Amino acid sequence: MPSALPLTDRLRRLAPEAVAFAIIGAGNTLLYMAILWVTLPIGAVKSSIVATVITTTLAYLANRYWTYRNHTRTALRREYTLFFGFNLIGMVIQSGLVAVGKYGFGLSEETDELMFLGVTVVGIGIATIFRFWAYRTFVFLKPPVDGHEGAITEMDATAGFAELSAIDVPGSAAELDARLKS
Repeated sequence: MPSALPLTDRLRRLAPEAVAFAIIGAGNTLLYMAILWVTLPIGAVKSSIVATVITTTLAYLANRYWTYRNHTRTALRREYTLFFGFNLIGMVIQSGLVAVGKYGFGLSEETDELMFLGVTVVGIGIATIFRFWAYRTFVFLKPPVDGHEGAITEMDATAGFAELSAIDVPGSAAELDARLKS
């Protein structure tokens, strides 16, 4: 369903989110590259995995509490599970390119360190585009603009359960069951 907003308005609304995401991403990329460089002796693919796991938690916290701070909060378990899952897909993209460099093109950790870093940068770029789309689409739900939280719960059953669990509903379990069915 196309949006009624012109492209320039949509980009203007997206810009602050994209800038914050980019700043967090740049910081995490530098940390990622440092971890990769230090752990390269254990193997390029293993190093890529270690670096991804360490930076994922930092990225989640920074994105939740800065980039998407105004988005609807759902259960921490839901958000972090989805966030980590999409980061695993990003890791497969990044590590997959490293594996193609190593096993497909015969690059060696001892002699081709800069080539590995170059391949990693390309993988990070592709994975970043995927992650940005996935986070804003599935992990950090957009806030309701018209007060209709029900629209969010219809889009995502897990978010709906999180919203319902946050509501203080007085009464019996039967009343709660009736409310859930309506």
